[in-house]
Amino acid sequence: MSWTDFTGAVFNFTDYAELLPLFRDSLLAGAILGLVGGLIGTFVMMRDLAFAVHGIAELSFAGAAFALLVGADVILGSLVGSVLAALLLGAMGVRAREKNSVIGVIMPFGLGLGILFLSLYQGRAANKFGLLTGQIVSVDSTQLSALAVTALVVIAGLVLIWRPLTFASADPDIAAARGIPVRTLSMAFMFLLGISVALSIQVVGALLVLALLITPAAAALQVTAAPRMVVLLSVAFAILSTVGGIMLALGGRIPISPYVTTLSFAIYLVCRVAGSWRRRRGWSARAASLRAHA
Repeated sequence: MSWTDFTGAVFNFTDYAELLPLFRDSLLAGAILGLVGGLIGTFVMMRDLAFAVHGIAELSFAGAAFALLVGADVILGSLVGSVLAALLLGAMGVRAREKNSVIGVIMPFGLGLGILFLSLYQGRAANKFGLLTGQIVSVDSTQLSALAVTALVVIAGLVLIWRPLTFASADPDIAAARGIPVRTLSMAFMFLLGISVALSIQVVGALLVLALLITPAAAALQVTAAPRMVVLLSVAFAILSTVGGIMLALGGRIPISPYVTTLSFAIYLVCRVAGSWRRRRGWSARAASLRAHA
């Protein structure tokens, strides 16, 4: 493939102005998913559950593949697989080491099941590929409404448990000593995380879901430690990645996920460089202040 062929496949903005209004629902869906991903990702980073997200995504993929095989709703299958995996991880392996062991067992099992179901599926190859790489450009008004309602459930759930969950995430031992139901909060959060993973798979697919639920929050943590700013920046970065990725994908012939993941990674790199520069500058300022008062 020549460079011209490559750029034509990745960035082709011919008739872009006519295409953009046709995908209004997809852009709105991307913004909704970015909001959910940015919010839930903040707690994923606080609770060190990045590995768990990947494990949940594998069983979500298996549930979606099974639904595709039997002719059921793929989103519902993905949702069932995600929630079951999340609740299983929440119920098993309270300690981090045990949790990672359980996730390591679940991941290949879920991926193997998904591959089995896709191998048995005799329908369009694009449907198989979409489960792995995302296919949000096909969202219609009905799917958008269902997505918005589901996202609202997740956001409402997070708002209800936000303060005690923050406390339990920062220091679970002290939270438990204060009478906060740490285990119940953990199960509730895993349930919300399972729903969020299922929703995110519609954008970036099962293989790249970390780019929506992990990278924006990780980028925000590079430039600020203030809890509110972390949340705001995480949401902003997630929305920018999803909506920007969709807008770029409309001008190309490849799936949406490379655009979303590349934007998300670029934001993380910029934030990491900015955070490193701020930390070095802060150290230099403190050192100069100490020398001045010596």
